[in-house]
Amino acid sequence: MEEAITMMPSGHDKRRKKDGGLLLGRFEVGKLLGAGTFAKVYVARDVRTDELVAIKALDKESILKSGLVAHIKREIAILRRVRHPYIVQLFEVMATKTKIYFVMEYVRGGELFSRVSKGRLLEDTARRYFQQLISAVAFCHARGVFHRDLKPENLLVDDHGDLKVSDFGLSAVAEQMRGDGLFHTFCGTPAYVAPEVLSRRGYDGAKIDVWSCGVILFVLMAGYLPFHDRSIVAMYRKIYKGVFRCPRWFSQDLVHLLHRLLDVNPQTRITIPEIMENPWFRKGFRHVRFYIEDNQLHSIDDPQDYPEDDQLQNNEPKPDETYESGSESDCSVASCPPTFSDEQHHHPLPRPPSLTAFDIISFSRGFDLSGLFEETEEMTRFLSKEPVSQIISKLEEIAKVVSFKVRRKDCRISLEGTREGEKGPLTIGVEIYELTPSMVVVEVKKKAGDGQEYEEFCIKELKPGLQHLVYESPPVIKTTSNMS
Repeated sequence: MEEAITMMPSGHDKRRKKDGGLLLGRFEVGKLLGAGTFAKVYVARDVRTDELVAIKALDKESILKSGLVAHIKREIAILRRVRHPYIVQLFEVMATKTKIYFVMEYVRGGELFSRVSKGRLLEDTARRYFQQLISAVAFCHARGVFHRDLKPENLLVDDHGDLKVSDFGLSAVAEQMRGDGLFHTFCGTPAYVAPEVLSRRGYDGAKIDVWSCGVILFVLMAGYLPFHDRSIVAMYRKIYKGVFRCPRWFSQDLVHLLHRLLDVNPQTRITIPEIMENPWFRKGFRHVRFYIEDNQLHSIDDPQDYPEDDQLQNNEPKPDETYESGSESDCSVASCPPTFSDEQHHHPLPRPPSLTAFDIISFSRGFDLSGLFEETEEMTRFLSKEPVSQIISKLEEIAKVVSFKVRRKDCRISLEGTREGEKGPLTIGVEIYELTPSMVVVEVKKKAGDGQEYEEFCIKELKPGLQHLVYESPPVIKTTSNMS
């Protein structure tokens, strides 16, 4: 470990039990990273994996007294929905009688603010951080999540120099909008708040995040705030009027972008897609590509994340197109890059994992196996006597028709849509198990995306396409004997 952990005195925290000083029997707690009104954040070591994590401890009694239960639940749901390489990851949530614990990714590099406080950044460095910030914010907005408190203090930097957006405590989701389609809660940090928030007449969550990103970009490049005054009232007046001056070292492209970002009129303010097309922004920009599997983020740019038998397909991608997805569940999957090899059909498929009697029983409710291969709301199972290679080929054929991407590992297949939505693109997982040497069980289930879209896809594409592969057992003829 690169960082020594100083253990807290045994009497410091009543959470420690008879487990040798480990929190929840698993975490060796170290120094305090920060504290707020209702929470404290510590660095800790997971003794099972020897990895460092950040643990946010919240007091249940304080939360209940302050009426923040719904707020905490919403924060958990948001963190599960926005799993992205440039967003601090929530690993799990645990609780005792008195505390709630968020176990989160530990970002060693600290706040971006500490770097800016030493002086302005080089243009290429500032641009890279801004590109990563916009990538993360775009991902959130596509899933109906608005941060509402973006500032350098809430942006962390990891060991690789990559940005991590943190602190979604003031975030909101689209469902919280009023009938006018706007938010009305006054929130944010004074120097980074958008003028329409100050007017208290309602605001668009996406528009105010863009404004905050503009203030952040100015700070990164200038080393100071665009709107500043010792009097907060005077500062609000400057923000409301949009009065700021760019330093002489700003290029014309950057000045133009900043005036679009810090446009006091939210209707004409630049949008995220427009930012991504801006000449200053696009210099050296690369879309982040990743997928989530086994509750872990995997970067597509890193070859070691791919076993040799992983085969990827891309159905006529557009240049520089980003394929990402996410949902409130922990099984959201993002599509892989455009790397297709015709050699995939020359590699022998591994044998599907076999099902035991216990596996089969676990598929069914109780011990009644009559409904074993029927459907549930978001999952279908069926029997097939067809070769595994033929089943996979048919799935790839269906995916091609609807422009879905395919990712395969052994006998697990992911069909991944590209259409964005609040819950991300539709992602369907297919797993094939061996029941007998001549028969397999095919399990199809929704992994991410909208349930209605999944249902329509199953009815219109999946079921008709796979119908001829389904094995239907002959009817059982019941006979009765007459006892004389």
